[in-house]
This record gives sequence, structure tokens and C-alpha cells, in this order.
Amino acid sequence: MAKTPAARNTGKPPQISVVVPVFDEEGAAPALAREIAAAFKGRDYEIVFVDDASRDGTRAALKALQAEIPQLRVLAHRKNSGQSRAIRTGILGARGEVIVTLDGDGQNDPADGPGLADMLLAGPPELALVGGERVKRQDSQAKRIASKVGNGVRKRLLKDSCNDTGCGLKAFRREAFLRLPYFDHIHRYLPALMHREGYETAFRAVNHRHRQTGQSKYTNLGRLWASLSDLLGVMWLQSRARDPVGVDEV
Repeated sequence: MAKTPAARNTGKPPQISVVVPVFDEEGAAPALAREIAAAFKGRDYEIVFVDDASRDGTRAALKALQAEIPQLRVLAHRKNSGQSRAIRTGILGARGEVIVTLDGDGQNDPADGPGLADMLLAGPPELALVGGERVKRQDSQAKRIASKVGNGVRKRLLKDSCNDTGCGLKAFRREAFLRLPYFDHIHRYLPALMHREGYETAFRAVNHRHRQTGQSKYTNLGRLWASLSDLLGVMWLQSRARDPVGVDEV
């Protein structure tokens, strides 16, 4: 069984790891990597792109950038395994205590990443996640309507206080994420799962952009089918949680 590469031991670890899952994003990935590097310039960071077995030149394009961007690392799946698994692979391989995630299609604005990380770091230890909430979404009307309905149903049933859990731009503590039960599509339920573990979450408005290259890997019907089973599963996980309120060494 293939193992996720361990976090690279190159001395003092960075404070922030920016994790980006990509699949067939040869057109978007290089420009996005450069934008991330510009946004985090002067900070203690690394960039971890996870290529989910792309069929185009995504991997080669990113590898070619490593001389230009020394903070860039590229992890590669041998088999396509989906966005959630790619995110988890990146987090397992990351060295930073703070993880910033964003989608690989370029619609999330990397310029918003440092603000989310700063908000997280300025908060109390109980604050484990700061999620982005997309304003002026640059998607089709059908996609916006489907997202609004889905977010409303999820928020009401899970009581996770999140208006836009589908936003890929998030900052969270690596240790907190690794405490969560993993399943496919977990990235859409991080606020609810963080609450289940007793953590706090917060949210901040972020920019959203048109997709310039490639095409979406999701359809409204496919997302709806997956969301129904995932929602029931997360509700079950919530019902089986038992909170000790705190732990004291005596």
C-alpha cells in the first residue's frame, strides 16, 4: 500500500503550509502557484500542491516552477482519489502548524489567504478554523442556486454556523484537522466536525473569481447525490459524539 510522504525534514518547519489539490489544471496551476508565492511573500510558509493523478501536464508544469519558487513542493497521487483525499495527503505531508487550503482552479483569490491565517493565529487556542465566505460568486446561476439551497439545508441540520462550507479557502490548525474522522468529501464539513471535537470556528468574506482555464470536475446532480449521504453520515457522527468538556492531569 502506498504511503503518504512524511513531512519533509529540512530544519525548522514553516509556520504556514498552503495546500492546493489539483487535477487536470495545467492551465491554472502555474499562475496560481506564483500568486500564492506573491501573497505570502515575507512570511514563513511553504506551498504543497497535490497532483491527483492528472492526465495532462499539471505535474510537469509545477515541477518546472520549483527553481523559481523554492517554497513549492509537489506531491503526486498514483491513482485519482478525489479532492478530499488530495487535501488530506497535502496536510499529512505539510510541515506547518497552520494549514491554508484553496481550490486549484484559480477561483479562490490567494490574496485572501494571509488574512485568514492571521485571524486564526490572533484567536484563542480553541479557534481551530477560519473559513472563507465567497462574496459576488462568479459561477453560473444554476450553481449559485444549488449552493444556496445546499448550504441552507446543511446549516440548519448540522447547526455549524457556516454560510458557505463549499468555499475551498480556509485556514485551520493542522493538529485539529488530524483529530477529525476522515471520509470522502470531508472538506465540505470541516466546521461541523470541528465543533464536534469542541473547537470554535469563525468566518470571513473572501473574493471569488471566474474560472479562466479548464472545466469544473463537479455537476449539480453529482454533488447533490453525494451531499445527501454525506449529510446523513455527519449527522450520525454528531449524534455519537461525547464531549468530556476538558481534560485535567491529576
